[in-house]
Amino acid sequence: MQKIELDNKTIFVTGAAGFIGSNLVKRLFRDAKNATIIGIDNMNDYYDVSLKEYRLSELRVKNEELRMSGDKWVFVKGDIADKATIDGIFEEYRPQIVVNLAAQAGVRYSITNPDAYIQSNLIGFYNILEACRHYPVEHLVYASSSSVYGSNKKIPYSTDDKVDNPVSLYAATKKSNELMAHAYSKLYNIPSTGLRFFTVYGPAGRPDMAYFGFTNKLVKGDTIQIFNYGNCQRDFTYVDDIVEGVVRIMQGAPEKLTGDDGLPLPPYAVYNIGNNQPENLLNFVDILQQELVRAGVLPEDYDFEAHKQLVPMQPGDVPVTYADTSALERDFGYKPSTSLRTGLRAFAEWYAEFYK
Repeated sequence: MQKIELDNKTIFVTGAAGFIGSNLVKRLFRDAKNATIIGIDNMNDYYDVSLKEYRLSELRVKNEELRMSGDKWVFVKGDIADKATIDGIFEEYRPQIVVNLAAQAGVRYSITNPDAYIQSNLIGFYNILEACRHYPVEHLVYASSSSVYGSNKKIPYSTDDKVDNPVSLYAATKKSNELMAHAYSKLYNIPSTGLRFFTVYGPAGRPDMAYFGFTNKLVKGDTIQIFNYGNCQRDFTYVDDIVEGVVRIMQGAPEKLTGDDGLPLPPYAVYNIGNNQPENLLNFVDILQQELVRAGVLPEDYDFEAHKQLVPMQPGDVPVTYADTSALERDFGYKPSTSLRTGLRAFAEWYAEFYK
């Protein structure tokens, strides 16, 4: 593995106003000394734009606090699907490390709005790869997803498993990213690492995720629908644990090696980042409502049972997600560990503050 320093580097983070992206930038402000961090986000309205603006304002404040230590922060409002924008950023700033988190997310949305996924997840990622080819980088790190495991029956999901059975277009685009990255790693010797994230949650998260959507509905007194009659299990991973994994992996690029044929072996890797502990959806919802009551988001006498409905599975979903994180532990000495209650408490307290 090639050790990479983050200090004094130019780091390009796509999807910088997104949930994971903004948390990563905040962490880099703190940890990457004298780094120049370039962020891009198209600020689309897939969900409430005020949340993205809130995250960006947090970054501005944090950057002001740290400016005396020489940190530099540049934000570009733009779309990775626009080749000229991406080429312009690479031409001007010459990033040495690229973290591609920009993507059209969501399984269900991909069923009704496939165009958005082709634009962002395929064309956008192609533009990033091409730029990394023409302006060589030390490490390209990119977001994949646990969705690539599709209808696989074997659990926990290992990166050694075949992933040829996507059950949504979103999953298919993420698997495509891994294939495209492998080809570019092989052809152009670009060190690349794909990260399969497992159900990320936390403060200022995405409103289309179950915990956030459930909260919005419960606050309004609406009924929440729990799919597969509550018999779903998810490997919920707290956002700080995800960011810790990303930062460690950024600093360890796959090594450039030569094969027996004298040609380069692709400097390519893929890791799961998950909690390695699936939680039953009913248990998850129970802890969520307890923490919402504790934070004062819901009243103490809230009749939770009257506001939940058990319904069948929906298209594109899978019954279980469960990360095998042994490769992450082996190579980076790291395993996510934040408990569901700790993470949901942080979310509930943030929600109470943000929407008060």
